[in-house]
Amino acid sequence: MSNLFSRRRWRTPFLALCAVLLACGSGAGRAGDGHDRARQALEAGEVLPLRAILERVEREYPGQVIDVELEREHESGRERWVYEVKVLRSGGSLVKLKVDARDGTILGGKDQGKPRSKSVQPKTHPIGDGR
Repeated sequence: MSNLFSRRRWRTPFLALCAVLLACGSGAGRAGDGHDRARQALEAGEVLPLRAILERVEREYPGQVIDVELEREHESGRERWVYEVKVLRSGGSLVKLKVDARDGTILGGKDQGKPRSKSVQPKTHPIGDGR
């Protein structure tokens, strides 16, 4: 029974990731290069697996993950891999999170579902520190 629950739980995020990867793969060679770079980063240990990221996000922001993207971000002369995760919360609000792909730290996010919403407070602790 737990195996069935586990499969259902990851079906939607898995399908969303597949859709993102297919969209990236359908472009010219550059999109394929991005996919290859992301896979190499995972294999080299530069990024955490998506499963670890989703477990963290679901624990801190309960809801339905509807979209995930892994991107190389260039900011202030610094490069890093970032997972961008969209979560549909109960009540219909949409939260867009940025997660550091190396350690799972939730860098921040925006609650886009309500007109008077405030920014989501970033979490500063990485995955695996017991919080």
